[in-house]
Amino acid sequence: MSEIYKIHFLPDEQHTKTLAESLAKSAKKGDIFFLRGDLGVGKTTFARYFIRFFLGENEVVPSPTFTLVQSYDTKAFPLWHIDLYRLEDPEETFELGLEEIFENGVCLIEWPERMMAYAPEKRIDLSFFQEEGERKVIVKYLNQHETYEHTKI
Repeated sequence: MSEIYKIHFLPDEQHTKTLAESLAKSAKKGDIFFLRGDLGVGKTTFARYFIRFFLGENEVVPSPTFTLVQSYDTKAFPLWHIDLYRLEDPEETFELGLEEIFENGVCLIEWPERMMAYAPEKRIDLSFFQEEGERKVIVKYLNQHETYEHTKI
């Protein structure tokens, strides 16, 4: 699996917003974003800013922890925010209809570790973490993902 990656420092919420908007600007139908990291490292905050880029700053963007899937209609494509935290068996992901979602829109998936056996090879992995008191994210474009070519980050 080939990959291109870049590390971003996220010292405050504004930097998270800037990164989310940069990736949202270049997103296109078929893009899959895996949001990895422990609780409280910024995955949901990133997703909210990404979604609000398409729907407006005042849009209420709830966490899909309990519903598992939140869908949004944008002018460009359907957008899904998925949280797999509560899944216990990777095969449960089939019940969510992810194959169709992956083909027809843009997808943000929190806790993708829960489905790794079924993970698409072509995706963008964002790994959020804290190191020495600093929040960071590693953005990896797997398998020569085209979005990398259009991103200014």
